[in-house]
This record gives sequence, C-alpha cells and structure tokens, in this order.
Amino acid sequence: MKSKENTINMEIGIDSFAAMFSGNTSKIINDADAIAQLLERIEHADNSGLDVFGIGEHHRKGFLDSAPALILAAGAARTKRIRLTSAVTVLSAADPVRVFQNFATLDLISGGRAEMVAGRGSFIEAFPLFGYKLEDYDDLFAEKLDLLLKIRDNEFVTWSGKFRPALKNQPVYPRPVQDPFPIWVGVGGTPESFIRAGTLGLPLMVAIIGGETHQFRPLVDLYREAGKEAGYLPGQLKVGVHSLGYVANTTQEATDDFYPGYAEAMTKVGKERGWPPMTRSRFEAQTGPKGALLVGSPEEVAEKVLRHSKALGGISRLTFQMDTAEVPHKKLMQAIELIGTRLKPLVAGNLESSH
Repeated sequence: MKSKENTINMEIGIDSFAAMFSGNTSKIINDADAIAQLLERIEHADNSGLDVFGIGEHHRKGFLDSAPALILAAGAARTKRIRLTSAVTVLSAADPVRVFQNFATLDLISGGRAEMVAGRGSFIEAFPLFGYKLEDYDDLFAEKLDLLLKIRDNEFVTWSGKFRPALKNQPVYPRPVQDPFPIWVGVGGTPESFIRAGTLGLPLMVAIIGGETHQFRPLVDLYREAGKEAGYLPGQLKVGVHSLGYVANTTQEATDDFYPGYAEAMTKVGKERGWPPMTRSRFEAQTGPKGALLVGSPEEVAEKVLRHSKALGGISRLTFQMDTAEVPHKKLMQAIELIGTRLKPLVAGNLESSH
C-alpha cells in the first residue's frame, strides 16, 4: 500500500462561462432555461465525482456569468462535496472588498467549499462598464490583488492605493469558513503574471486554449523559481490548467459534437482579435498529441491529461471548458458523467502507479 505522502492527486473539474447558446439548432433557449440547465450541470458534476466547478465572468452578449458568485451560491445549495470557484473573477474592474464579501458569503453557504481565481479577464468590456481605463490594466490588477490579500489575511484592514479610497482600520465582514480562503491567480501568457503569482506564493491557474501545452513550461518554471526565491515550499506552489475540451464515448463522436460549434466560435472571436478562421486541419493539430485541446474518448483524453501534466512538471488541477462549442445540454451532461466516472479514475490510477 502506498503512503499518503507518495500519492499524487490531480483535481478534475469543469469551468463554464454560462453561455446561452442554441445547441446548434434553430431553437435558441431563453436565458432562464439556460441558467436552469447550468445548475443541473453543476449538480450532475457533484454527483459524478468531479472535484471542482468554476464559473467565469463576462460582460457581453451571449454569456450569463456577469455575477458568478450568485450562480455558484445557487449551485452550492444543490451540491454537497464539489468545490465551487470563479474562473476567473475580473478583479481589475471590481472592488476587492465587495468581491471578498461575496465569496466569503459563498464559503459560508457552501460549508467551506468556495474558492476564487483572480485574473484580469480576456475581454475588455468590464473596464468602460465600471469606469476604468484600459491603459491601467496591469496596475489595477496588481493594486487590487494586494488589497484582496490584505482583506483575506486581516479582519481589520488599513490600506491605501491609487485607484480606490484608503481603508483605515476598517473591518470587513463576513469572514469565510476557510482560513486562509483559497485565492488562485489566473494567467495567460505574460511572464510577469507568472512571476507575481510565485512571489506571492499563490496557486496558479494557467489558461491554455491553443498552441502546444509544453510551450508553457518555461513560464511555469518562472512561477516555481519565483516562489522558491520568495521562500515558499514546492507543495505550496500549485499549478492548475484550464483547457478547452470535451469527452464523448468515442473520439469520433467527440469530434463530431465539438468541432462545428468550436470552429464557428473561434472564427468569430478571431475576427475581433485578428486570428485566421478556424479550419479542420488546425483543429486536428490542436487535438493531436501535443495540441492544447482535450477532445476525444475518456481513455484518449486521460492519456493526454497525463502528458500535459508531465510536460508542465506536474499539475494539481485540470478543468475542462466545454461552452465554446455550443454543445447541447444533454451532450454536456453525458460529457460531465464520462469525465467524472471514466476519465478521472484513469488519471488517478496512472498517477498513483507512477509514484
């Protein structure tokens, strides 16, 4: 029998952007039905043995996640075990006091199952919406993360900064169940972001939505080196990966379900960002052995998850983001069950046998 110290665990979960898509049919569901279906998926993820469910934050048409803590609180009332997190909280455009209060309340509602991934967001709508300047993008995040951590670690807060009125021995309530409350830093591809997370000793959530996963290894190494220099132990420097993916009974079924909506969505976003249209050959490169997309059968994707973990020097958490492809609710429910009951045990078994 292996000792606990030698057993390596990887949490497996789902991230959703509460996308109110049509499911590739002419019948577009209404917002209330889309939220009801999302809550069903959160409950089903809990029942299927998944470890975590994350809700993103967007402020644009087509997404219903502008208030993620509310969705997660509704999910908390319907679940018993699964951890509930943001994915990500757009901290740059928010008030850290209010963010902390919302997630501390979620932690109380869920009995200590709440977490937060703080990031800057990949879209820019939140900045003009809440009266911030986009050119302050990085300074806003750095300052607000500093305040958020101060609130987390102190009931009475004295703090001053550039973008928010100062706090002078001001108490912040409620306090969460968990102490310290888990705050991850969500990052894309900016070296400074990886170094900052390491210096602060915060767990890292890397969004890998394209390219080849191993290309992120130098950035992850920067994070670990910065954390080590700051005096943190390797076990404190957790790395998670947020990946676009989808699992079906067979790889062919997964591809047939996922590709049409994925190609349409990525082509649409590409027009905003100057990317070329998504093609079948590019998609197949992404679903290949080194590509970032986790699309296929439970067995094939489990193997790829293990390869990704090895390529990055070990990961503690992996979340599937399936909204992108406009897959219908029934298919998403099937994918959640397959990830929980077939893929997760395969990953766990292989991790144990290799240590």
